[in-house]
Amino acid sequence: MTLDLLTTTRAARKRLDLHRPVADQDIRECLDVAVHAPSGSNRQPWRFVVVRDPARKSQIGEYYRKAFAANLSGRIPRPDQLADLSSGQYLADHLAEVPALILVCTLGRPPADSSPLRLASFYGSIYPAVWNLQLALRAKGLGSTLTTAHLAYEREIADLLAIPFDEVTQVAMLPVAHLLPGSDKPIRRTPAAELTGWDGWPTSDRAVEAQGGSQR
Repeated sequence: MTLDLLTTTRAARKRLDLHRPVADQDIRECLDVAVHAPSGSNRQPWRFVVVRDPARKSQIGEYYRKAFAANLSGRIPRPDQLADLSSGQYLADHLAEVPALILVCTLGRPPADSSPLRLASFYGSIYPAVWNLQLALRAKGLGSTLTTAHLAYEREIADLLAIPFDEVTQVAMLPVAHLLPGSDKPIRRTPAAELTGWDGWPTSDRAVEAQGGSQR
């Protein structure tokens, strides 16, 4: 893996090719990369559900649209959010047309005490696998984006896909497709030097401003 892969993998929504099939073997190979992620006590809690069936994708897409619309209800977006909201709306409108949806799940339910330690261990043992999967997809010329809006209907989707709700938590859904032509330049980010403190919290004006601003 090159550093270019790490700096050019980005959320793909409008660049997803809705018409070109994605090979099952490509998905299998990417999932084999995903399971090499680290997890607490090496418990490897990940489980994956690949959805290709048009009827199931259509139902998930309906749940996703409803959740996306509810999330936007009453919000007044800032000008710098308009492009992201436009691409998000595009995905909501076309989710059922994406060749494959991959639901990433973890064994167990979130800890009831919600302590930072327990929550960090629970989610920290699954999200590295999500990122491994996204990088592997990108290396094969496939695009994805980490979505969570469907979780507003987690139980309904669990019933649809026979996921044991009381024993398994859905944490992300990745729409997967080949990428349409577009820019593959490194993603713009605030330089780490402006966000990093040495032997203490970063105190520069730029660091404080960046820490308090929106993340993209």
